[in-house]
Amino acid sequence: MFDSQIHDLIEQEKQRQINGVELIASENFASKEVIDAMANVLNNKYAEGYPGKRYYGGCEVVDQIENLAKSRLNQLFGTEYANVQPHSGAQANAAIFLACLQAGDTVLGFDLSHGGHLSHGSAVNYSGKIYDAQFYGVEEDTGVIDMDKVEAKAHATKPKLIICGASAYSQDWDYARFRAIADSVGALLLADISHPAGLIATGLLNNPVEHCHIISTTTHKTLRGPRGGVIMMGKNFDNPWGRTTKKGNPIKMSSILNSGVFPGMQGGPLEHIIAAKAVAFNEALTPQYKTYTQQVIKNSQAMASAFIDAGYNIVSGGTVNHLMLLDLRKNTSISGKEADAALGHAHITVNKNMVPFDDKSPFVTSGIRLGTPAITSRGLVESDCQEIVGWIDAILKDHSNESLIKDIGTKVSNKMSQYPLYPSV
Repeated sequence: MFDSQIHDLIEQEKQRQINGVELIASENFASKEVIDAMANVLNNKYAEGYPGKRYYGGCEVVDQIENLAKSRLNQLFGTEYANVQPHSGAQANAAIFLACLQAGDTVLGFDLSHGGHLSHGSAVNYSGKIYDAQFYGVEEDTGVIDMDKVEAKAHATKPKLIICGASAYSQDWDYARFRAIADSVGALLLADISHPAGLIATGLLNNPVEHCHIISTTTHKTLRGPRGGVIMMGKNFDNPWGRTTKKGNPIKMSSILNSGVFPGMQGGPLEHIIAAKAVAFNEALTPQYKTYTQQVIKNSQAMASAFIDAGYNIVSGGTVNHLMLLDLRKNTSISGKEADAALGHAHITVNKNMVPFDDKSPFVTSGIRLGTPAITSRGLVESDCQEIVGWIDAILKDHSNESLIKDIGTKVSNKMSQYPLYPSV
């Protein structure tokens, strides 16, 4: 039966995406091939367990799909182990916590209010409710992490797990130093690369694989795939707790992490999403994808430079990746919430975001976060980003001017009509 209501709502969302400038750093536009891989008969197959060890019959084909996804992911990052079943990055992290920690164990992560992630120990998340969450942050004067203070915090709190990774940090990570700190306190080191994964895969940012025990990421941000998560390891090492099989053989970390995902955190995997992950990983192995990620950074840096020239404060002073965090307190009186709404009326989508040492609530905030993966997928380049900054600046400084916002909204839609979302459709 044709569902006209849902059809019309999907069409409205499609038009919103087509007509707007998408600057939410967590979002991207998957290829038509990735989307096609999600919408097919694989949705009908239940495949609880792992390839070759399923709890249901009829898994011969989906076993091949899942193994192909893992093989492509390992090739992309140079890893030895991959689990492609997590439904999201947060569930990947939850599975790692479940596999590696006991309730009440101490974890050391990047403070959410400084740019970290909810699943790295936030008090409102399982990671902060079940575990003893401790945090490091950025310096107020530089907006950059002081690694000496991270080391001091680790020695003071003795965590079982240290997490490096963020949702709103525009600098690279010193994975080698983090590993040295982790080793000094006997902690496992987890790199959550959900945001910069695509930039790391193409060699544009530091690679955690040789330094971090475990790596998690989403697949829908810079990787430009379906919404989902994965877990990886550079080497499949013996577990550090001495856990053994009934025969006394050491249990590999791959088995422990697999059990954290299934049966620990979730049941049957989404094989249609895993197929779409495989397509996205294959796309990320092409020269064209590296050209794309290079342009993502060029666009981000062009945007950051334009904001700085216009008098704005970017936390940490600039960006080396795909995103930036604007502290609006320097030269505007607008809150993050107000900026989010005003820009949205002009078809420019951002998200309000807390900034380090924010004096406003998480529901209001003093900042906005912006990223360039999605607009780069549409084909925009540096000059386009500079033009967008001009529009944003005009709105932020006169956000009550409805006529101005409407005029800029028209300009935005006219511009984006030149960059079809799916030209082949």
